[in-house]
Amino acid sequence: MNRSSLRSAIALCVAMMLATSALSQTVDPELRAALKRNVNESNSFEDRFDAEVWLVDMSGRLSRYIKDPSQRLQLLRKVHGEATKVGVEPELVLSVIHIESGFDRFAISRVGAQGLMQVMPFWKNEIGRPTDNLTNIDTNLRYGCTILKHYIDREKGDLIRALARYNGSLGKTWYPEKVLTAWEKYWFVNNI
Repeated sequence: MNRSSLRSAIALCVAMMLATSALSQTVDPELRAALKRNVNESNSFEDRFDAEVWLVDMSGRLSRYIKDPSQRLQLLRKVHGEATKVGVEPELVLSVIHIESGFDRFAISRVGAQGLMQVMPFWKNEIGRPTDNLTNIDTNLRYGCTILKHYIDREKGDLIRALARYNGSLGKTWYPEKVLTAWEKYWFVNNI
């Protein structure tokens, strides 16, 4: 094992220890139930024309982060499907991913959050699926979109509070401001 691999392994162990301490926090039973309900379902676009317009538009925007066009389109279909299924704007989800992981499906935060939407591993145990892989795009989007929607509903549509809850920084606005700025600057679609 080279020095770089050893450092990565140590960082991962530290992150996992920090994530284990997060298990002691109280989990919202409504959110747990929402994750259980949504963890095995998926749909996508209703209209082919709308799908093509959205996918072409978003693919162009995403090209700076994901070079391969087929990988971009695959990710965009998945984001749109999961976001639409739970009732969240797909562009908001893209903004969360932009800020959380920079579109790196293998991203792991210093506290152990994983994948595109930086989902904490304790959620796997909370919904009874400890073998789920949070770096799997489908799994990560399913969890992340469901969690985000729960917090949006809980905060009655107040995105500042919902995004702060999602990030674990309720009462602070730095994270919601970053996500909403990314949404406005890179991902917002004016449907007028």
